[in-house]
Amino acid sequence: MSELSIKIRIADRDYPMRVNEEEEERLRAAGRMLNERLKAFREQFGTADKQDLLAMVALETLADKLLTAQSKAESENTLADKLTHLNKILASLKLE
Repeated sequence: MSELSIKIRIADRDYPMRVNEEEEERLRAAGRMLNERLKAFREQFGTADKQDLLAMVALETLADKLLTAQSKAESENTLADKLTHLNKILASLKLE
């Protein structure tokens, strides 16, 4: 794993980072997505204050993350219930 020095531009400001090669593209993509969300919020709300825009993007991102985590937990519970049901069916077949 080779470490790289890169700069990610967020809200017209460069952030130097040292990252593993494997992380580089993911971080660059995250930077692009962040700047796209900042632009969308700036156009939607008509504000140019970067701190306000960053706060709104952070809030939206964490709200999305919480929703995804909740959905994942619900899916895992559903899957666990189905597996339990299948195990019961298989156990009953072994007895016969």
